[in-house]
Amino acid sequence: MRTAFAASARATTAQGGRWSGTGRSALALVLGGLPVFAFPTPDLWWWAYVCLVPLLLLIRTAPTARRAGYDGWCGGTGFMLAVHHWLLPSLNVFLVVLAVLFGLLWLPWGRLVRALLGGTPSPWRAGAALVLIPSGWLMIELVRSWQGLGGPWGLLGASQWEVPAALRLASVGGVWLLSGLVVAVNTALALLVAASSRVRRSARSRHAALAGLAGLLGCVLLLGLAPWAVPAPRTTGKVVRIGVVQAGLLGGAVGAARRFDRGEELTRTLAGQRLDLVVWGESSVGADLRTRPDLAARVAALSREVGADVLVNVDAHRSDRPGIYKSAVLVGPEGPTGQRYDKMRLVPFGEYIPLRPLLGWATSVGKAAEVNRRRGTAPVVMTLPPGATGSPGLRIGPLICFETAFPDMSRHLADMGAQVIVAQSATSTFQDSWAPAQHASLGALRAAETGRPMVHATLTGISAAYTPDGRRTGPVLGTDRSATAVYTLPLSDTRTGYDRLGPWPVYAAGLALLVAGAVGAAGRFRTPGRGPRAPRTRTARGSAGRPGH
Repeated sequence: MRTAFAASARATTAQGGRWSGTGRSALALVLGGLPVFAFPTPDLWWWAYVCLVPLLLLIRTAPTARRAGYDGWCGGTGFMLAVHHWLLPSLNVFLVVLAVLFGLLWLPWGRLVRALLGGTPSPWRAGAALVLIPSGWLMIELVRSWQGLGGPWGLLGASQWEVPAALRLASVGGVWLLSGLVVAVNTALALLVAASSRVRRSARSRHAALAGLAGLLGCVLLLGLAPWAVPAPRTTGKVVRIGVVQAGLLGGAVGAARRFDRGEELTRTLAGQRLDLVVWGESSVGADLRTRPDLAARVAALSREVGADVLVNVDAHRSDRPGIYKSAVLVGPEGPTGQRYDKMRLVPFGEYIPLRPLLGWATSVGKAAEVNRRRGTAPVVMTLPPGATGSPGLRIGPLICFETAFPDMSRHLADMGAQVIVAQSATSTFQDSWAPAQHASLGALRAAETGRPMVHATLTGISAAYTPDGRRTGPVLGTDRSATAVYTLPLSDTRTGYDRLGPWPVYAAGLALLVAGAVGAAGRFRTPGRGPRAPRTRTARGSAGRPGH
């Protein structure tokens, strides 16, 4: 593999000075999309640790800093297109527009990559690359994680959701620490490949290779020791039993009524299973229960029959305020308990159109929201009555669909005292895409980060559950199922490092970039004025000379 990488690097170096314009931009676009295979459904978690190497090698050969910025922009555009490709049927050409705009976030990152990896890096510059290139990537993830810009779908660290060692690290620094680790490994490999591709290896290239090797070994050691160095969340000895009702794909003009009927039918099969809670998927009820007491009475009857409260999800106009809300509503044996959570973070274009007067035309080219949903104002922790498993006053933290992508929301619920994170979701619009599997996998990260078990209940699949250390447990209900599942989950009272400290890797990355900026301003950085020169012919010996440094 090293030989193959070296050959690729030599080809990239030789062509880097000649390639420009459309050809180079197209290559960067393709290379930027390579990380998509690390996410579900392909789920090649190991691919994340090498997928950025080709893009890094291309950017480092850019003849100018400006060209490196363009390479980064094109690579970022390719990344956004690939990771969000399942949105294409809904957003149509608008997805391309958004990807190009978000790709601009990678423009300064491209310049940073060239500044640190271009030419033959000194040992000091190689060491800085191992810190600053991952730091720059984390800043990109932080900015695009803002809900107003679309939210944190496709964070690189999320590709490690099924790696036990990575989940232990997530409990320390969240998905942010995993993203930084993944990019650091890619950077170390790029250093090694670039150094090994030199026709004549100078002392400087050997030092750069040693820095890359040291960085790689450090990352491997960090990941390898995590299962022993970071303890798993301590369980209390108590468990909770939660039933999930997945109605399945039921559309048509009377889809809401059919979903309710099917949810009612499936819930009855859970009677006698000693449950603490039953959870329906997102948009499982199509009318406000205040204005439809008949529906409220039917859910209350189900609660009495199964011996547990039922958490339904209402997608409808509220009777007490204007607008459509998506709300998690807890219903007990006597009817709605008064505990309700309104979704706070909505899906851009799917549930609302930002700047609708300006961008409302998106509805004419895709399946964008015809009417904006309204936002909730605060997170809510709900308290259940004593359950069948002897867990009095169990406290659950509800999230709705897209909100499971936000690490801060589940962390905030844990800080508020939630013992279980419960997510209600619906991805029926993207039923045959990679989206349902990607969405379900996020539960592993949220559980590991908070040390709280998590249930991901969907309307049409994929439904799953995770233990406090992020391991998936119990049955998985795929997109082809209309069924129920019961999960027995251990409770934990551990406060993880991420829960206590928050996204400290992001803060550390920002500080590292500020320090580097100050050092650069003081003249400590030596950015190469030009990229590597094309090979030249030695007339005396008839052999190719080495590229310039």
